[in-house]
Amino acid sequence: MKVQTITLQEVEYTAYLLAKEFMTWDEPIPAFGTRFPNILESCLKVPFQTFGGKGLYRGLVSKAAILFYLLIKNHPFQNGNKRIAIMALLVLLHKNGKWLRVDNDTLYRFARSIAASDPTEMNLELGKIRDFFRTYLIKLER
Repeated sequence: MKVQTITLQEVEYTAYLLAKEFMTWDEPIPAFGTRFPNILESCLKVPFQTFGGKGLYRGLVSKAAILFYLLIKNHPFQNGNKRIAIMALLVLLHKNGKWLRVDNDTLYRFARSIAASDPTEMNLELGKIRDFFRTYLIKLER
């Protein structure tokens, strides 16, 4: 089954707006148009890159993991990157018939741990993300 992508428009209209509305903390999320040029676009393309006709990140969990990691570590926004990464992750999972059964605080604490991780340990962190997702991933009941 082909994994459905997440588009820039979906991040803007869904992930960004939901993060701004429902994931408020002490710091606001700046306007979507103030994002750093091309970083968000790159974060959205990497999970779906191929080499020799094969995906570099195979399967939904691996694609979701690299998307989540890049949105947090590459800072496409001035602020709110972890919140937007969470919402973009949920949009991607929803489009693919999956969801995370985990409370918001646990998910946000996990995102904070990824943000604090050493960037030279990316592969280790991606393994942790995949494990976390597999622990909480459920089939979406439609």
